[in-house]
Amino acid sequence: MAIKIDKHIVDYTVKNGTDKQPQPERPKKAEVIQMHERLERPEMLVGSTYKVKTPLSEHALYVTINDVVLNADTEHEQRRPFEVFINSKNMEHFQWIVALTRIISAVFRKGGDVTFMVEELQAVFDPRGGYFKKGGKYIPSLVAEIGDVIEQHMQRIGLLDVPELEAHQKQLIADKRRQFEEAEGVKLDASGQSFPESAQLCTKCSTRAAVQMDGCMTCLNCGDSKCG
Repeated sequence: MAIKIDKHIVDYTVKNGTDKQPQPERPKKAEVIQMHERLERPEMLVGSTYKVKTPLSEHALYVTINDVVLNADTEHEQRRPFEVFINSKNMEHFQWIVALTRIISAVFRKGGDVTFMVEELQAVFDPRGGYFKKGGKYIPSLVAEIGDVIEQHMQRIGLLDVPELEAHQKQLIADKRRQFEEAEGVKLDASGQSFPESAQLCTKCSTRAAVQMDGCMTCLNCGDSKCG
């Protein structure tokens, strides 16, 4: 583009690279460490051990889950499961339990979203039948019990949300429990974890807490009812 100069030139200067205005420095992004298979095992891991007692064996299982702490002492600090160990005096299931722990640990170290492991393990059914644990929850297999332990651990470290009933659901369950107590003349545990011996299995929450009320089955654990 041509520029017409109407006045005489009396002086001039030459601009060079040093005449550029200094640019403000951009803040450096924090180097967030993510979980991946190349991450080396630290010298020390934070672990939690869970005792699992089932009617399938007189000896308990002890499930230890060790976590690695990523981005320690920063706003991005988080715990991720790194490895699993299962120990028991009962050697009957030793071979497949060792194989299972190695596979689960390998998936944990792989990184990414590992929460899918919970659903996969809980979906395993024992052809000989499952059992009920304390509180009336039905466990379809020992593998599913291990899945429950991993789910509980992931909830503790913040990888999974703890399921919470809404206020109206809690009120509904409290009303149903009170109605049952008045109709049957019994007193249930105030903690909400005790259910009548005559209760049946709820197909929604897999807990033996469904009782006959108002002509249909109503669950005293999750509030599910065929009556609506």
